[in-house]
Amino acid sequence: MTRPATILEAFGAGKAYPGGVLALDEATLEVGQGETLALIGESGSGKTTLLRMFNRMVEPTRGAIRFCGEAVDEMEPVALRRRIGYVPQQGGLIPHWTVSRNVELVPRLLGAAESERRSKAAATLDLVGLEPDEVGDRYPNQLSGGQRQRVALARALAADPEVVLLDEPFGALDAITRLELRGEFRRLQAETALTALLVTHDLGEALELADRVAVMRQGRILQTGPPREIREHPADDYVAELLSHVDRPSHPEGAG
Repeated sequence: MTRPATILEAFGAGKAYPGGVLALDEATLEVGQGETLALIGESGSGKTTLLRMFNRMVEPTRGAIRFCGEAVDEMEPVALRRRIGYVPQQGGLIPHWTVSRNVELVPRLLGAAESERRSKAAATLDLVGLEPDEVGDRYPNQLSGGQRQRVALARALAADPEVVLLDEPFGALDAITRLELRGEFRRLQAETALTALLVTHDLGEALELADRVAVMRQGRILQTGPPREIREHPADDYVAELLSHVDRPSHPEGAG
């Protein structure tokens, strides 16, 4: 079986802040094309720090970060970010722009013609389960929380990025909406062969949505593997305890 191309790579990545605060310590992992890898762990474990190194929102103080085989520190940050979709915790939509204009942002920056931008925005909104004619002319404050996160995901996908980085994308939503969006995300994975790096504090979410999971603690990656392997063969007592109270995922893809 041919191994998928590697999209994201971290080799011994570390991040130290003034005063000796170590946010990330010798982190190494790879994300293959068409794979979803979830970073899980307690607050302060280094998940978001590692995620943001891939689009140069955080610069490592040691180690190497690569995107599609190229060292990101040799890439111009803005050009890099236009190739990587990014969904922050609160969506990050521009409040005084309409939904359609928000989704068109990266295609506009890439120089796409207006007709192409509009067509892509409509298609991408439809892909995430929103009716373009219904929501396209609305503003973010006229949408529900779940709708705003769908728009944020559509914006991240609108330029056909090689990978999408998702930082707690469903964390601020109510439980029912969160379940609905997890279902939409599974559908997107199936329809688009999405490559994604997902940060989540919800262990059940990670086990359900990810092909592989990386468990982090105090800036270190303790174990990486398919959900079933992590559950059945935890690397240490911490990993075992972390996963001991998580219900089994309800669909076979998340079972690893």
